[in-house]
Amino acid sequence: MNTAILTIKTNPVLKDQVSKIARELGFSVSSLVNAYLRHLVRTKTINFSLNDEIPSDWMTEGLAKSKQDIKKGKISPTFTDAQSAIKWLQSE
Repeated sequence: MNTAILTIKTNPVLKDQVSKIARELGFSVSSLVNAYLRHLVRTKTINFSLNDEIPSDWMTEGLAKSKQDIKKGKISPTFTDAQSAIKWLQSE
């Protein structure tokens, strides 16, 4: 099998974390990168999972405000075209 070398620059701490996770899952970092690259070529999409991300204070506050607005009936309208959305944004 022909191979090419791909060299990337990354934070050493990140590299160690990735290497540890890859080992725990039974993979090499190289095999994970190759699988990701094949997926990118096949689907032309980039997918990231942020399952254990903790929302920032800004996001938490925004979500709480949204819930309050929904309870008060202050819900943004839906639009069928971009022009209507732009017109509504300009009026706000």
